Amino acid sequence: MSKALLGMIAGMVLGFAGYFGGFGAFLLVAALGAIGFGVGWFLEGDYELGDFFRPRDGRRDRR
Repeated sequence: MSKALLGMIAGMVLGFAGYFGGFGAFLLVAALGAIGFGVGWFLEGDYELGDFFRPRDGRRDRR
């Protein structure tokens, strides 16, 4: 499934949540979707938990 199709489906789900459930439901669906995306990304093995807490390799201190 292409990323464009997944984006369209996610947009439709958020649209339905906003239309039928109001702004609170829209925010809840968006937050849960973001959490699910992060968990899925972590479980696929693309990132490790330490990647979020370590500075990047190319970053230098400016003094």
